[in-house]
Amino acid sequence: MTKDPSESASGAALAELDQRSRDIFRRIVEGYLETGEPVGSRNISKVLPIALSPATVRNVMQDLEDLGLVYAPHVSAGRLPTEQGLRLFVDSILEIGDIPAEDRARIETQLAAGGSRRSFEDALAEATSLLSGVSRGAGVVVTSKSNKRLKHIEFVRLDPSQALVVLVADDGSVENRLVALPPGLPASALIEASNYLNHRLKGRTIGEVRAEIAANRAAMEAEISALTSRLVEAGLASTADEAGEMRLIVRGQANLLEDLTALADLERMRRLFADLEREKDVIDLLSRAEEGDGVRIFIGSENKLFSLSGSSMIAAPFRDSSQKIVGIVGVIGPTRLNYARIVPMVDYTARVMGKLLERG
Repeated sequence: MTKDPSESASGAALAELDQRSRDIFRRIVEGYLETGEPVGSRNISKVLPIALSPATVRNVMQDLEDLGLVYAPHVSAGRLPTEQGLRLFVDSILEIGDIPAEDRARIETQLAAGGSRRSFEDALAEATSLLSGVSRGAGVVVTSKSNKRLKHIEFVRLDPSQALVVLVADDGSVENRLVALPPGLPASALIEASNYLNHRLKGRTIGEVRAEIAANRAAMEAEISALTSRLVEAGLASTADEAGEMRLIVRGQANLLEDLTALADLERMRRLFADLEREKDVIDLLSRAEEGDGVRIFIGSENKLFSLSGSSMIAAPFRDSSQKIVGIVGVIGPTRLNYARIVPMVDYTARVMGKLLERG
């Protein structure tokens, strides 16, 4: 798990807690993650490894509240962790083990189902569905549009100065781009440019082809005419804007409506649904996961996007064969996500996605 800048603050807060306080704090957080309900002093006193009266536990709870780690939602109620408390728990107390063998096998099987016939687009959609099922939250994936693998490209003349570049992906989707034609370009050049690119394109991304041609420009110019070369480069340039465009895939929003115990919960989920509709903001937040090599955890108002809904996100980047980050996979849900289970699942899913890209 990538270290977050907030961990230094978490470490300082943890240093202020003795073992008794840590045990009680841990019981409060674990009870909240399991049930979503406040945890009372009487229940904690029954399960602690050392004998403490409810009154003593209440005194410790008050100390934890003074530190900003827990709060009482109602008078005479138990305690719930604050966002600061959850951050302390996740960074300094939570024990995250390795992913079980059966979960590894499940992830690999589901993402690789269909073998070479399956498009990467299908694998992306499967990854979001898989994570939403495991987490009971919403599975999310962000990746660049330029990562789509193509099987055909064609130049279609519209008039003497303009042509349409038709891109057909291996998942059957079709996208069109306008391109300006060099003056005096013969009709045969459009066929020649299409053939030249299709010979190199099948099963690869437009970005990969663009990089190859840029690195071997002299070879291209020796193989095709100067005007056709200009058309090839113009066609590739017309798709360059895709490299900066990101796609967002979300699955499992309905999971977020389960286990709602109060109108306040329903209102938080309504706000989260509204957050997920703001696609650009979700993409921007997920992109912050690129700042490290491992899993990143964002809790509640630590990010502006979820400041109202009080949600959490667990995300990790995945890389292509050249180790370039090309996307992020993750889970969004309430702050009481099962972090211990979901963190290794997200991490392993990201690694499997990277392996699929390497196989091409």
